[in-house]
Amino acid sequence: MKKQQRVLTGITTSGIPHLGNLVGAILPAIKASNQENNSSFLFLADYHSLIKNTDSDLTHSSSYEIAACWLACGLDPKKVIFYRQSDIPHIFELAWILGCLTSKGLLNRAHAYKAAISDNQEKGAKDIDKGITMGLFNYPILMAADILMFNADIVPVGQDQKQHIEMARDIAVKFNHHYGELFTPPEAQIGETTGILPGLDGRKMSKSYNNTIPIFSDESVLKKTIMKIKTNSLEPGEPKDSSDCNIFSIYNAIASEKQVREFQTQYDEGIGWGDAKLFLFESLEEFLAPFKSEYAKIIEDRAYIESVLVDGSKKALEISTPIIEDVRKAVGIKGF
Repeated sequence: MKKQQRVLTGITTSGIPHLGNLVGAILPAIKASNQENNSSFLFLADYHSLIKNTDSDLTHSSSYEIAACWLACGLDPKKVIFYRQSDIPHIFELAWILGCLTSKGLLNRAHAYKAAISDNQEKGAKDIDKGITMGLFNYPILMAADILMFNADIVPVGQDQKQHIEMARDIAVKFNHHYGELFTPPEAQIGETTGILPGLDGRKMSKSYNNTIPIFSDESVLKKTIMKIKTNSLEPGEPKDSSDCNIFSIYNAIASEKQVREFQTQYDEGIGWGDAKLFLFESLEEFLAPFKSEYAKIIEDRAYIESVLVDGSKKALEISTPIIEDVRKAVGIKGF
C-alpha cells in the first residue's frame, strides 16, 4: 500500500476571510484532502496573528470566522486533522528547540525582515530595526515548527512563502545532522494560477495591505469593493493586456479555462474597465453563492465549530506527542 503523504496548510487569523485565502489555501487544501494518498493537516495560525495584530477581539473573532469559512467551503472534519495552532503546545516547545539551532544569518535573509529593514532605511531611521519585533524576526522558526511538528511532506503556499519552506527544509536538515533523522524536509507546492492573487491595488492580496476582497460581504459591499480595483487609462475599444491586469488575474483564479479564453477575447476586443469590473463582480457573486449560503448557517453554531476544533486538536496531539518525545530524547531532555 502506498504511504500517505502529509499535506499541511494554515491561515493566519488576523482578519476576515478574503478571496486570497479562499482560492490560494482553503479550496486547494480541501481538494487535496479528498485524495486518497493525502493525510491533511489544516489549522488556524492564531499565534502567528500576534505578529501583525494587537487587537485581541479581532484575533478571536477572526479565528471563529476563518474556522466557519473552512467548514462552509466543504471541509470534512472526519477526513482531515483540523485544529487551532494554540491548542498544540508542542509546536511552541519545538520552536524553541529549532531556534537554538537556527543561525541569525538565515533569519536575516527572510523577505519580511529585509522589507522591514528597507522601509526603515527609506524613512531615514537611525535604528534600522525600529519597530521590528522578535515575533516578525522569528516568524520562519514558528512556521518551521508548524510544519516539522507533524512531519509534513507537502506545504501548499503562495510564491511569496516559498522561502519559508526552504528555511524549514534547512532547519530540518540541520537538526537531522546533529541529532538523527527525525524530521522530514518539506516540499513547497505552488499553484500555477493562484501562487499570488493580486489585491485591489495590484500588490499581493493581504490583510496587511488592506487590499482584500472579503468573501462573505453582502452584494452591495462586494460590488463597491470590485469597483475599487486599480486599472490603467486605456479607453473602451482599445485592446487591453490581460497579462498585467488585476481584474483578469482575479477572474483567472475562479474561472474555467474556457471562461478565461472567452474573457481574453473581450480584452482583445477592447472591453471597457467598468464592464470588466461588472463582469468580475457578477462572476464572483455566482462563484461565492454556495459558500455564502453554508457560511450563514454555520456561523450561528458556535458549539459545533468549537467541538470540531477540540476533536481536531485531540487527533493532532496523538501525532505530535510521540514526535516531541523523540525530539526531547534526541536533544538530551529526558529522565535520569
